[in-house]
Amino acid sequence: MISTHILDTHLGKPAANVTIRLYNAQGQCLATSQTNDDGRISDFGLSKFVVGDYSLEFEIAEYFHRLNTQTFFPKAVIHFSVKDAQQHYHIPLLISPYAYSTYRGS
Repeated sequence: MISTHILDTHLGKPAANVTIRLYNAQGQCLATSQTNDDGRISDFGLSKFVVGDYSLEFEIAEYFHRLNTQTFFPKAVIHFSVKDAQQHYHIPLLISPYAYSTYRGS
């Protein structure tokens, strides 16, 4: 299972209503979802989750536009490898108008 959340470190709050797309290594979009009020997507609803490379594409320009804030990064893309499809992969994103970072969560 893959989950994620976004924290706006500039405001110290979760980033709600951000569109996130999950892609496989071939560039095929497997799922599209939006973060909830707590900035989270708990499950992308994949019927089949397999070992391989994936990427999450976070559409953050629209989020900052709603805040009337300029941003340098219209998207944040995180590439990651799944070595064991039985594990839970939580990929958080920390954003501000001019920076972003990530890590493997739990």
